[in-house]
Amino acid sequence: MINTLMVIVIIHSGHIYAQTPEPNQLPAVWNLEQCIAYSKQQNIQINTLRLTTKSTEQDLLLSKAAKYPNLLGNASQSYTHAKNTDVLVGGFQSQSSYAGNYSLGSSMVLYNGGYLNNDIKQKKMLTESAQFNAQAAENDVTILITQSYLAILLAKENNVYLNELLETSKAQLKLGDLQYNAGSIAKKDYVLLKAQVATDNYNLIASQNNERQNILTLKQLLQLPSGYNLKVQKPETLVTTLPIVELEEAQKIALEQRPEIKSSQLEKDAADLQLLKSKAGFLPTLNASGTLASGYSDNQSTPVPKQIDNNFYQALGLSLSIPIFNNRIAKTSVEKSKIAVDQSKLDLLNTETLLSQKVEQAYINVLSAQSQFTAAQEQLDANTENYRIANEQLRLGGISTVDYLLEKNLYIQAFQNFIQSKYNSVVSLKIYDFFKGDPIKL
Repeated sequence: MINTLMVIVIIHSGHIYAQTPEPNQLPAVWNLEQCIAYSKQQNIQINTLRLTTKSTEQDLLLSKAAKYPNLLGNASQSYTHAKNTDVLVGGFQSQSSYAGNYSLGSSMVLYNGGYLNNDIKQKKMLTESAQFNAQAAENDVTILITQSYLAILLAKENNVYLNELLETSKAQLKLGDLQYNAGSIAKKDYVLLKAQVATDNYNLIASQNNERQNILTLKQLLQLPSGYNLKVQKPETLVTTLPIVELEEAQKIALEQRPEIKSSQLEKDAADLQLLKSKAGFLPTLNASGTLASGYSDNQSTPVPKQIDNNFYQALGLSLSIPIFNNRIAKTSVEKSKIAVDQSKLDLLNTETLLSQKVEQAYINVLSAQSQFTAAQEQLDANTENYRIANEQLRLGGISTVDYLLEKNLYIQAFQNFIQSKYNSVVSLKIYDFFKGDPIKL
């Protein structure tokens, strides 16, 4: 799921929602906390969910306003031209007249089976659910940022180590060149030393390319300008092993605190309220209304102000609507709402199950990574000493080139296992602690 989210975030990085700062306004060197804080402000997916929250807030205001009476004003002005019979003179006579009608009307719902109250409660829950969805997206991006950031640190440390190996191989080749010219070593041994320099150089270039790719991934997650030179800060120390809480406790904390659980619970409660709203379709609706109106016409001899006064009227009314048969609309709405309630329960259960599985996987990852790191450290200590002895033996001519390269390859493998397990341990520990509510810091 994390890999899928990373792909989605990177695909969307071509579209900018938040205003991206100018390069000179960005940090010269980024630490992990800065990366996480920046991504929460600039990430498109997170900002999209924030807009969804604002939309649900407007729905909530609309549902609250539905409880109050409305007020509608109406004004019409008409001009009439027609031929009318003249009874005095005979025949027809053209006449024109002006008329106006003005009114104010208001209405409000007095009772509708609790629909409006339940609608307000539901909209409030959906607003809170949208807020938790945005927080869940922040958590997902935080994990992606952490993985990418530590991948860069791993690559940088690997580059330093591979560069040291390359310099050592070059020095050995230089010594081998002298020995070969002096006839102390065979040509095949000299060629092996040259091949080792080429191999070490290839490994260094591949590692440097890997670092550049990891930096590009982090830039895309942060949605930084393509030409921006991103530099990350290496912490002074990295904590690789710590006592960890038991799985059951971590799962309990996660199920109580994680925003995806809270969002799913609110959506289930909102589905329950939707069922109550649907049941209101079987109940009567009582409305109150009132009207103030007047008008005038210039074909009357009475002055306009007098006409306005004479034509002024007021009206108050109550209307009761009782559903008797509505072509199964209300019943269908209730039945579909019941289905939605059952689905929301399944969604909540699924969310809880997936989260528990994630926490369990994170717990297993921590245990595995820490045990592998301990074993890798022991392996590196042993192979480092063997490699040191082999270097001295090669310098004194007490070991063949083939045996020396075998020891060197064992050392290289041990060192790469060490740094890989080191950063795996850090990542797994941070993610496990993050599931139980601890912020990610290096």
